Amino acid sequence: MTAIDLGSNTFRVVRYDCEKLEPVARFEKIVRTADGLIESGRIEEGAIERIVEAAKEAEVQIGLEPPIVAVTTEAIRRAKNASEVLRRIEEATGIAFRVIGGEEEAALTLLAVRTRLQKLGVGADRFVMVDIGGGSTEILFFQEGELFTKSFPLGIVTIAQRYKRLERIEAALPKESEAMERFVQEAKTRGYKPALLVATAGTPTTVAAMKLGMDYETYDPDRVNGTVLGREDLQIQLRRLLALEPKARQKLVGVGREDLIAAGILIFDRIYEILGFSEATVIDDGLREGAAIAACRGELSFIGC
Repeated sequence: MTAIDLGSNTFRVVRYDCEKLEPVARFEKIVRTADGLIESGRIEEGAIERIVEAAKEAEVQIGLEPPIVAVTTEAIRRAKNASEVLRRIEEATGIAFRVIGGEEEAALTLLAVRTRLQKLGVGADRFVMVDIGGGSTEILFFQEGELFTKSFPLGIVTIAQRYKRLERIEAALPKESEAMERFVQEAKTRGYKPALLVATAGTPTTVAAMKLGMDYETYDPDRVNGTVLGREDLQIQLRRLLALEPKARQKLVGVGREDLIAAGILIFDRIYEILGFSEATVIDDGLREGAAIAACRGELSFIGC
């Protein structure tokens, strides 16, 4: 089983063993799908080329063996030229992406996260999950089999491109996150009392890797899974990142990610504050793994080739 997640920043692929429910091979590449989306409302030509190139690299490195399930999220959801972009990607690569909504994205990510938490022996019955993406952030409360979730159009790519500088991002976040605060308050009113904050996607996993002494090239998802990040860890790693020379930053977090990870840390820190948690458990598994698990179970159709 092959699952592909085309996000607002990253092209992520996993080859999955449906019997063991474990990855066999992984691939990911920064494609910055949402570059320029704020200004133009469109996916730019350069982004399309980067996506096609990433698919070709994935084919060479790990193989894109059928059956394939391929999903895409916020950047394509918002783009005026979404249909044209997906048609061109399919013509160039043979991969037919399906655009999924925020609730389905959160549900599939939840499936992957719960599966991993159970494998780690960590409580998976009452928690709040945060998925900080390139174009959106999903917050999901899970309690006794019930879930309450919402997607917010606040992501690391979009906010970095809208406000440009970290001090401007930090100043804007209280206003930008007002809808999140209202949602969290509503969850509390409904009786959701999470015992654990779980964080997934690029920002939390990168900060966890930094804390563990890894860089972009030595990143190991198996070590990252289950890592606990205190709120103070965010400040420590942000200061560390900003103190480095440009080439050292790129080595640490990946080329083209330096400004995005810094912006993501500010968003992540704001979410700690809104939710009232001082630490989070980081899980690398996300949408691509959730799509693979759902497809393995026959709950998601095979839409690639």
